[in-house]
Amino acid sequence: MKTILDVLKGKLIVSCQALENEPLHSPFIMSRMALAAAQGGAVAIRANSVVDIAAIQASVSLPVIGIIKRDYPDSEVFITATMKEIDELMTVTPEIIALDATARPRPNGETLADLVAQIRARYPSLLLMADIATVAEAKKAQDLGFDCVGTTLHGYTAQTAGQSLPDNDCAFLRDVLAAVTVPVVAEGNVDTPERAARCLALGAHTVVVGGAITRPQQITARFVAAIEA
Repeated sequence: MKTILDVLKGKLIVSCQALENEPLHSPFIMSRMALAAAQGGAVAIRANSVVDIAAIQASVSLPVIGIIKRDYPDSEVFITATMKEIDELMTVTPEIIALDATARPRPNGETLADLVAQIRARYPSLLLMADIATVAEAKKAQDLGFDCVGTTLHGYTAQTAGQSLPDNDCAFLRDVLAAVTVPVVAEGNVDTPERAARCLALGAHTVVVGGAITRPQQITARFVAAIEA
């Protein structure tokens, strides 16, 4: 029988997210984005918040990678940062939950190892995805027992600022692939179909595309910048 990770292999995941300050912020709109992605051939959806996930699940039968983005005053970690977010997400039971697995200090002084242990004790069958920014973090995530690692935060931490997944023919992705044996999810600035295909050709298990598909203000800005140049 195929597992969820088997279903994702070699395929496209679409991230359907809109934060409160974005024009498409709405569970209904995200559910329609997910439906459009499903009709286009996506095999899974990455989504933020319980309300968005519930709306998406009511619209499509695709598996969901669930997250909750929440700011904490004592930490830069904001993607599924604590057990509180895990418990909230499990009210809608996404097939996979992704969380920040960077080396940055976590809220309340908790360690990533402590959080993973809590999750495994409470939800032993839950699949966990590690959002990482460095090769060392990918190795650590594998050691902690994450089911897959994603390059999601590469370029979004102080240590990796200014870097991007497509740089140097996806050199960072290739480094992560060489360092771990768990499935690697290519995510972050995969902004063209060609780049998505290249990530898979290099050995990524699956690829997540977000803004290039589901954030029209970013897509519009790219067209405007090219025209003005």
